[in-house]
Amino acid sequence: MKVMENDLRGKRVMSDEGMYLGTLRNITVDTHTGDLENLLVEASDKIDPRLYHQDERGYLLFPFSSVKSVRDVIVIGEE
Repeated sequence: MKVMENDLRGKRVMSDEGMYLGTLRNITVDTHTGDLENLLVEASDKIDPRLYHQDERGYLLFPFSSVKSVRDVIVIGEE
């Protein structure tokens, strides 16, 4: 099954423990290999973003390898 990046942007992102983390805003790609690197997530008001890695704009960074499932929401696991 193929999923287009446009279909993912704006989806809710949750931990595999059921905690709402925020909304997917973008995905970073290695320009040399084409590998997907990180999800950039706008943090939910219900979490403390200081507990997570962030980029210079304040988006939460989750490695693409942490994605467990993509359906109605994106589920990520703790690494």
